[in-house]
Amino acid sequence: MGAAEPAKVSPASDLPSRLIMGIINVTPDSFFPDSRYPDPAVAIERGMEMIAEGADILDIGGESTRPGASPVGEQEEMARVLPVVRELAKYVRVSIDTRKHAVALEAVQAGASIINDISGSLYPVAADYHVAWIAMHMKGDPQHMQESPTYGDVVAEVESFLLDVASKAVDAGVEEVWIDPGIGFGKTLAHNVELLRTLPRLASHGFPVLAGTSRKSFLGALGSRHAGETLDPHLRLPGSLATAIWSFMAGASAVRVHDVRATREALMLLEAIGERPRLKR
Repeated sequence: MGAAEPAKVSPASDLPSRLIMGIINVTPDSFFPDSRYPDPAVAIERGMEMIAEGADILDIGGESTRPGASPVGEQEEMARVLPVVRELAKYVRVSIDTRKHAVALEAVQAGASIINDISGSLYPVAADYHVAWIAMHMKGDPQHMQESPTYGDVVAEVESFLLDVASKAVDAGVEEVWIDPGIGFGKTLAHNVELLRTLPRLASHGFPVLAGTSRKSFLGALGSRHAGETLDPHLRLPGSLATAIWSFMAGASAVRVHDVRATREALMLLEAIGERPRLKR
């Protein structure tokens, strides 16, 4: 497959860059145990801590989408996230991480101004309610996506999908459209590395890019000293910081992270050094 055709540039290309999105999982089963806040009151408390640590956006989700995760019903998901969205939206920009139309709709009405959509299908809600929309690429569904994912050309296929749905969203009237290559969502370790390596290509189309690598399993494999061993999520902070900084240098506008304070400090060090290096596409 050849290079994708240029897409219409979203007005969101003028947004500030190097934003940090903190992850708030109002779930009992997300892959990183330290990020589970099934009690909405505890999730709100953690959100306030992240704001103090420097989060620009908080991404609130009530359904785990880790590989093999079981779906959650609409009413249960709304019961988890709506109190958290309603409270934290008073203090910071809030994103709702969902693939359900009803949940997105209720969360926007509760104060969310971004829909973070792993299904790539909820842009009509964003258009109707004049909020931002993040389109992510996922091959398959969370329950089965890591069962031998294959591509002819992973970079071209992910790029083509994202530019297609982003252009549809712009045509539908969404005023702020983001794209996310979906690291870890239906990709092997090699696919993830190649998508990170070619991130400047994805960023060149004008849509702001969100990169989400934080504590994911491919970092556990890359960071291990022993073949076949995968580090526990608790040991993946160095890889998370390295890939977050790489993503910013490669042109990403935001990174989605569990560790806001550490990422902010790493970013401050990068910016203290000087201008962002120009990476080859």
